[in-house]
Amino acid sequence: MIYAIVDIETTGGYASANGITEIAVMIHDGKRVIDRFETLVNPLTPIPFFIQKLTGITDDMVADAPVFSEIAAQLFDLLNDKIFVAHNVNFDYSFLKHQFLHCGYELDTKKLCTVRLTRKVFAGLPSYSLGNICRSLQIPIQNRHRAMGDALATVQLFELLLSRNAQPHIDQFLKKSSKEQYLPLHLQREQIEQLPSKPGVYYFRNQKGKVIYVGKAKNLKKRVSSHFTHNGPGKQKQEFSRNVHGISYNLCGNELVAAILEETEIKKLWPVYNTSRKQISFEYGLYVFEDQRGYTRLAIERKRKHLHPVFTFGLLWEGYQLLWNLVKRYQLSPQLCFLDQTPGQGASSVLYSDPSAYNRQVALALRSLQSELPSFAILGEGVEEGQRSCILVEKGKFYGMGFISQEMELKDIDRLKKKLTPYYDNDFIRGMIYRYAETHPECRVSF
Repeated sequence: MIYAIVDIETTGGYASANGITEIAVMIHDGKRVIDRFETLVNPLTPIPFFIQKLTGITDDMVADAPVFSEIAAQLFDLLNDKIFVAHNVNFDYSFLKHQFLHCGYELDTKKLCTVRLTRKVFAGLPSYSLGNICRSLQIPIQNRHRAMGDALATVQLFELLLSRNAQPHIDQFLKKSSKEQYLPLHLQREQIEQLPSKPGVYYFRNQKGKVIYVGKAKNLKKRVSSHFTHNGPGKQKQEFSRNVHGISYNLCGNELVAAILEETEIKKLWPVYNTSRKQISFEYGLYVFEDQRGYTRLAIERKRKHLHPVFTFGLLWEGYQLLWNLVKRYQLSPQLCFLDQTPGQGASSVLYSDPSAYNRQVALALRSLQSELPSFAILGEGVEEGQRSCILVEKGKFYGMGFISQEMELKDIDRLKKKLTPYYDNDFIRGMIYRYAETHPECRVSF
C-alpha cells in the first residue's frame, strides 16, 4: 500500500468559506518516504490575524505563492491513487476535496486517521492532539503548525504505529464496511456498533455530556451511521462533527412514539444543532368570557400563559373555521364572537337583547364541542416482551404516552392515565397522532 501523509494550513475551520495557505504531502510506501511535495498557497483572501500568529504564515508570504488551481493537476496526480493519511483526516480531506471540485477534479480516495489509529495502538493517552501525542511518545516535532513540520511529525507517528503492529487496525479501517474513516474525531466506533437496530430517539453529546442534537430513527444504528457518511464542507457540518463526543438513546418500540419523543425532547433541551425544529410554535385557543352586558363571548386568540382555552389550534384559520361552524349550528352572533364587525350581517334568530337566552345557546355549543372531541388510544409495539406502547388523546388533546402490559384492558381512561407519562400537547404532535390514527385504524381504541 502507498500512503499520502498530508498536512495543510488554512484560513479557518471549515472548507466552504476558507482557503488553504500551505500544503505538505509525504508519499510513504509503508517503510519509508519515497516522494514529497510542499508549497505555500495563495488563498485569495486575507489570513486572519490569530491564524497568522498561530502558523507564522502572513499575507506577504503567500502573496506570490501559487493559487490552488495552479497546483491542482500535480497535486491530484500525487494523491489520487494513494491512501490519504492525516491527523484528523476529515479536516484536511474536506478542504482538499472542496478545492479540487472547484478545479474540476473529484478526489475519492480511502482515508486513514492517525488520531483514531493511535487510540487503537496507544490507548489511554491523556490527549490525542498531534502536539500532545508527540510529547507522550517522545516524537520530536519542529515547526509546529506549519504544514511540513506537522507532516514530518505525522510520518514519524505513522512509522511508530506500524512498528507496534498497527497493520491489522489499518486493514480493518480501510474495509468498505468500516465507518472509522467517516466518524467524528472524538466518537468511538464501538458506540455506534453497540446501538440496537430498533426504533428510538438518539442524542449526540458534546465533550461535557450536553445534548447538542436529538433525532428519531426506525433503525438507530443505521440512522446514526448515516449522519457521518458525508462530511460536507459547510460550517455547521464541520463544527457538528468536531463537537460530537458521545451518543445515548432511548428505545421507543415504534416510529410514532419515537417521533413524539423527539419533538418533546427538542422543545425541552433546545439542542444547538436542531435548528429546523426549534422555532416556537405559536398556538391559538378558543376562549370564553362574559362581557359587561352579561353576554358570554367566544374569541380566537393566541394562547395566553395564564388563561385556559376551551380548545387549541395550530393555525389561526383552523380556529375561525371551527368557530364559524358553531355560529351556524347554534345560531350564535358573529358580532359577539368577533367574526363580523358589521351590524346585522350574519344575524341569527336569537334575541340578542336577552343575554340569558343567548348564553344558553353558547353553553349548548360548548357542550357539543366537548362531547365531539375524541378520546382514544393508539397502541403499538413495545420495547420489552409482553408490553405495548400506548399514546393517549383525551378530549382532542394529546395527554401522554408510555408502555402497558398486553393484558391490560382499556376500559377505564382514568386507570390508563396512571400508567402513562403526561407530555405537553402541541399542534405538531397532535397532527402526527391524528394522521397515524386515520391511516392505522386497527391501532386505535376509542373511549
